[in-house]
Amino acid sequence: MRRGELRFIDVHCHLHDDAFDHDRDEVVKRALKSGVEAIVTSSLSLMDLKKALEVAREHGSVKVAAGFDPLNLSIEEAEELAHAVKRISSEIVAVGEVGLDYFSVRGKDREKQIEVFRFWINIASELKLPLIVHSRSAGKYAIEILIREGYDRVLMHAFDGSSGWALKGASKGFLFSIPPSIVRSQQKIKLVRAVPIDYLAVESDAPVLGPEAAVRNEPSNVVVAAAKIAEIKKIDLAEACEILYSNSKSFFKF
Repeated sequence: MRRGELRFIDVHCHLHDDAFDHDRDEVVKRALKSGVEAIVTSSLSLMDLKKALEVAREHGSVKVAAGFDPLNLSIEEAEELAHAVKRISSEIVAVGEVGLDYFSVRGKDREKQIEVFRFWINIASELKLPLIVHSRSAGKYAIEILIREGYDRVLMHAFDGSSGWALKGASKGFLFSIPPSIVRSQQKIKLVRAVPIDYLAVESDAPVLGPEAAVRNEPSNVVVAAAKIAEIKKIDLAEACEILYSNSKSFFKF
């Protein structure tokens, strides 16, 4: 790294999404120019995984996390995907995103969702891979399950739960990734205030959760999230970026 140069890892996005089909090369170039050295793109199905792998083969900076849509409650489809994931495990850097979504899933269906979530926790443990967790309106419950299952190589992406539960996760070594939407989210600002920077990372979650609502987000915008974290923590931007980079690199073992 040259003196004064900032470097980043986008720990969670969906770069293989159709929203980037017309200009993906330019998006990756902008990210690299901004100092983003690695981009972790997370798939949500078998078909999605195939496309993510194709994108990663075209772009050396792109890494793949193999996930399963939290809204898919089929344990049979989860098992089918897991067989494929095991076959190509050397080509992926994490399992995820997987998890709970109590914003959309209610009643007895939540029990099915928990069953599928536990299944993926076990797959990540079996493959000795990091786990990227979606926990929309379910942060407390996701963290409780992860602690009970005893798996701690966990990234809570775009966590929308309470700072108290985030601190319980951090006490187990969980990492919390912050999207650029922090600039318009009081909840994310409170989260960053509460959680020590050693347990934070930056993500874009592109094409969503950008600095501006309803505008396509992209990996280069992790710079915005890092700058806001530095401001909240009242530390030098370069120092903040290096800590966030180091946290992410260690987590994925890049």
